[in-house]
Amino acid sequence: MPKHYRPAGKKKEGNAARYSTRSQALKLLQVNTKLFRKLCIYKGIFPREPKKKFKGNHHTYYHLKDVAFLRHDPILEELRAKSTYLKKVTKAKAKKNRELADSLLKRQPEIKLDRLVIERYPHFIDAIRDLDDPLTMVHLFAALPATDRMKIEVKRVHNCRKLSHEWQAYIARTHKLRKVFISVKGIYYQAEIEGQKITWLTPHGLQQVLPDDDVVYDVLLTFLEFYETLLAFVNFKLYHSINVKYPPILDPKLEASAAELYALSRYLDANSRNSDQVEVTQLEESELRLSQLQHQLPSNKAGALMQLVKGATDENEEDEDTKECKDFFKNMKFFLSREVPRESLLFVIPAFGGIVSWEGEGAPFNEADQSITHQMVDRPTQGHIYLSREYVQPQWVFDCINARIILPTEAYLLGRVPPPHLSPFIDNEEEGYVPDYAETIKRLKAATKNEILPMPGAGVEDLDDPQNLLAEGYISRTEAIEAAERKQKMMTLEKQYHDELKMELQVTQSSTSNTNKQSSGVDMEAREESLPDIQQIANDTANMSKVLMSRKKRGLYEAMKKGQEKKKAHVDLLKERKKKIDEGKKSKKN
Repeated sequence: MPKHYRPAGKKKEGNAARYSTRSQALKLLQVNTKLFRKLCIYKGIFPREPKKKFKGNHHTYYHLKDVAFLRHDPILEELRAKSTYLKKVTKAKAKKNRELADSLLKRQPEIKLDRLVIERYPHFIDAIRDLDDPLTMVHLFAALPATDRMKIEVKRVHNCRKLSHEWQAYIARTHKLRKVFISVKGIYYQAEIEGQKITWLTPHGLQQVLPDDDVVYDVLLTFLEFYETLLAFVNFKLYHSINVKYPPILDPKLEASAAELYALSRYLDANSRNSDQVEVTQLEESELRLSQLQHQLPSNKAGALMQLVKGATDENEEDEDTKECKDFFKNMKFFLSREVPRESLLFVIPAFGGIVSWEGEGAPFNEADQSITHQMVDRPTQGHIYLSREYVQPQWVFDCINARIILPTEAYLLGRVPPPHLSPFIDNEEEGYVPDYAETIKRLKAATKNEILPMPGAGVEDLDDPQNLLAEGYISRTEAIEAAERKQKMMTLEKQYHDELKMELQVTQSSTSNTNKQSSGVDMEAREESLPDIQQIANDTANMSKVLMSRKKRGLYEAMKKGQEKKKAHVDLLKERKKKIDEGKKSKKN
């Protein structure tokens, strides 16, 4: 009998015993494809790729343990009951009994996903790590129109808008925002919470067009249903971490004027002040109790207790990035004109310590306020101009945030073409191409920190000249004179040393030139013939190491080489474009 012979009906082995196709999983769970997909999204189960696909490449495979995990979950019965209930609604609509169908829809069972969120994310840090996709999805549906054709309900859009504003209000209140980038797709934000960087994308505030054929909205809505529950849990935890009640109660006037984010900011400020007062009173009571305990305990134990209290207060202190962001736009008041992206600026400016208002109802101050320092405009001309403020384009705010310095406003003034908006998510040194404006920002940063960098077209050696340093204002006149004397002395010593070396070389060359004159010509020809090509040696060694690689490593090596060549070609293209632009500017000037 062969070794691998298996009689019919016996136990399966290998991948066939560990994996099952989607059709086999549907038979085992006794559900249809739509219900199975929804179940997998709720539970976070994805297809697996076995090493050997025993049913062929055209099948989708799942691990049997995952299928068993789904089989024993209580939500399976809830989904079955809901699908059975929806059949009653369909039957009533088919019989044209509209009243019965409406009453059944109002009383349909709701599936709670709270248990699944706690099961998938047992620790809060796990939920924070996985927030990128939920935030992007919730912000997307908050900007979409409600349509019955795509099954996007008004209630769901309002809930997404509420959750997104609650998240933004927390980020702005705690100053956790780090990067902002405006692209064609939308606006990218990056925040840092508990050491985890969270990046999400929000669409532009334009009229959104819903495509019919390319997008499966049922799958997106299933993901959104789970993400809404997850984000509500995260917001609840974050609001309670700063001693604020959740869900927040907003001012109805501000809600009516579409200023929910500002209303949330006011709610957070009011509640955090109350919580701070409660904390201060509790701290005073605890200090009073500790001072009373000092008479009853030995001296060393009382000191240990006081150290414990100090340690507890130190833990609540903010990190360096948060402190920097908190005071970045300090003592600056911004006013937003009606043509600028209001929601984004209402989120970004308070997150970096600025005060902001807008044109409309519910605004904290109006346009005529004389304490306004900057007004955001995005139009070619401005009718009435106040001399006490600067009129800048919105890009100035985002570029300042990414550069972490207050940039000069000349390039962003009214009616001018602003400089290129650089992405903070790209490392220019690693990419191999540094834009001109990035160099300018680097010099401005160095100037704010009193660092010295060489100017464009000048080398690092020019910084050693005391006259240049004196002209730039980095050193005083007496220091410049002392530095010039030291430099002159070093130059004379260096010249003397070079003259002595030249004298020694001339003596040695004159003694050996007579003996080697006759044999030098023949030896040079022989050496030139015997010297191998260095480039050929390098190519041979590279080919030899490539031959000795395994097939998998050779494929990875070739893919890496292709990636490097592609990056180099992209950098060359950027340099060529820059050269053409510079030539065009020169020709226009001439």
